Amino acid sequence: MTGPRAGHLAMLLFSMLVAGSFALGSLAANEISPSALNAVRFWIATAIIGAAALATSGVSRAAWVAPWRYVVLAVFFTTYFVLMFEGLKTAPPVSAAAVFTLTPILTAGFGWLLLRQVLTPCMALALLIGASGAIWVIFRADVAAILQFAVGRGEFIYFWGCMAHAIYTPLVRKLNRGETAVVFSFGVLLAGSVILTVWGWRDLQTTDWQGLPGIVWVTILYTAIFASAATFVLLQFATLRLPSSKVMAYTYLVPTWVIVWELALGGTPPPGLVLAGVMLTVTALVLLLREE
Repeated sequence: MTGPRAGHLAMLLFSMLVAGSFALGSLAANEISPSALNAVRFWIATAIIGAAALATSGVSRAAWVAPWRYVVLAVFFTTYFVLMFEGLKTAPPVSAAAVFTLTPILTAGFGWLLLRQVLTPCMALALLIGASGAIWVIFRADVAAILQFAVGRGEFIYFWGCMAHAIYTPLVRKLNRGETAVVFSFGVLLAGSVILTVWGWRDLQTTDWQGLPGIVWVTILYTAIFASAATFVLLQFATLRLPSSKVMAYTYLVPTWVIVWELALGGTPPPGLVLAGVMLTVTALVLLLREE
C-alpha cells in the first residue's frame, strides 16, 4: 500500500475511534474533572506506546534531541482533550462532534501559516461545505439560533480545544526530525502526562477513585487505549504522508460515527433536519477524496 493510501486508511480508523470518545465521554464528563480523567488516561497511553516503541524500533538518543518539541506539541494536545471533556459536560455528543469538524478549515489556515501548504479551489469548496454542515448541526438546525449566534456553552468551550488541535497537526510535520510515528507519539504523550499531572494535581488528590461509576473507568480505558495511544500513532502516521488539511478532513466522518455509537449504546438518532448537516460533512469528505 502506497504512502498516501496508508495515510487515508489510518485516518478512516482514526475517525471511528475518535467518535467513541464523544459517545462515552458525554456519559462520564460530569462524574470526574477533565484534568484528572485525562492525566490518568495519558499515563496509561504513555505506558502502552512506550512499550510498543521499545518492542519495535526502540527509542534512540537522537529522539531526545530538542525535547522542547514534545513539550510544545503536548501543550496544544492536552489543551484539546481537557476542553473537549469540559465541553461534553453540556454539549450533546453529535453537536460536539460537529464542532470537531470545524478543525479541517482551521488546520488549513495554520497549515498555510506554518508550512505554506496551499488549498486548491476544490479543497476550499469542500472545507466550506463541511463547515456549513457543522454549523447546521451545532445550532440544531435552528435558523433563528444561527442568526443570533446562540451557540451553547459546551460547544463554545470545545471550539477553543479544536483550535489547539488545528495548530497541533501542522506542528507535527514541522517539528518531526525523522522520528517514527510510535517514538514521536511516545515523546508527546510523556510530556503531556507530566503537564496534566502538574496541572490537575489537586483534582487527582480530591477525586474519589473508589466511588467512581463504572462508565468513568470504561471511558478512561477506552480513551487511553483507543482514543489516545492508537489515535496518536494514526495521526502522526497520516500527518507524515498527507497534507494537514487532508488529514483533518476525516474529522468530517466523526458525527456520522458518533450517531452509530449512540445507537449502539441505546440512544436515539438526531432529528432529520440535523442529519442534513451531517450529510453535508460527509459530502465535504467525498469532495476532498475525489480531489486527491
